[in-house]
Amino acid sequence: MPSRAKRPAKRARTASPRIAKTAKSATAKSATATKAYSHRKALAHLRRVDPKFGAVIDAVGACRYGAREEGTHFGALVRSIVYQQLSGKAAGTIHARLRALYGDRDPTPAEILGTPEPVLRGVGLSRQKLSYLMDLAARVERGDLPLENVHELEDEPLTNALVSVKGIGRWTAQMFLMFRLGRTDVLPDLDLGIQKGLQRAYGLRKKPTPKDVLRHGEKWAPYRTIASWYLWRLLDVPDDKR
Repeated sequence: MPSRAKRPAKRARTASPRIAKTAKSATAKSATATKAYSHRKALAHLRRVDPKFGAVIDAVGACRYGAREEGTHFGALVRSIVYQQLSGKAAGTIHARLRALYGDRDPTPAEILGTPEPVLRGVGLSRQKLSYLMDLAARVERGDLPLENVHELEDEPLTNALVSVKGIGRWTAQMFLMFRLGRTDVLPDLDLGIQKGLQRAYGLRKKPTPKDVLRHGEKWAPYRTIASWYLWRLLDVPDDKR
């Protein structure tokens, strides 16, 4: 009896580029919808607990706050150190040169520690900033600053861990929490823009102190990050539009 010819094995099905693109688009839309819902909830809260803040929201318009998700946490801190006390253009050039050393990507702590100092200085880093980067890389590499577990840490313990690094102060730590981790209840009381925004929003005769900012912002919790974003943006609104 003749044997039956074997049928060719079925090829594993793979998603077509169109399907993959559609799935990616759906994920992006879902994330956008979630963010929009979160913003609506935050704005409703701010209007309710501080009616005067409603005028700020109306003057600025839709909330476009969001955290930057590209790159790594370590890379974000490296960038913040590089950009300190420099113009955006100069800092951007130095940062791009630094990334170019590692294939145009964020370096790892081990890579920073393993790069000769003259090479790092060659991209335009000052000796002081280089010492900051080395301290940051060493602390992350030793586990003193567990960046892989930052989402498990509360705001204050994480801030304290960050400010233990040379070159990272409270303001830099707060910016990391707000614009890297997306923490929604951070109020950078030392920020001059926040102080001026609060002064303009409430018609204060004198620029508020950091303590004034914290005291006034207590009612905004747990959405002080959103309130801060609006105070910054308020400074860009012409007087006749407020």
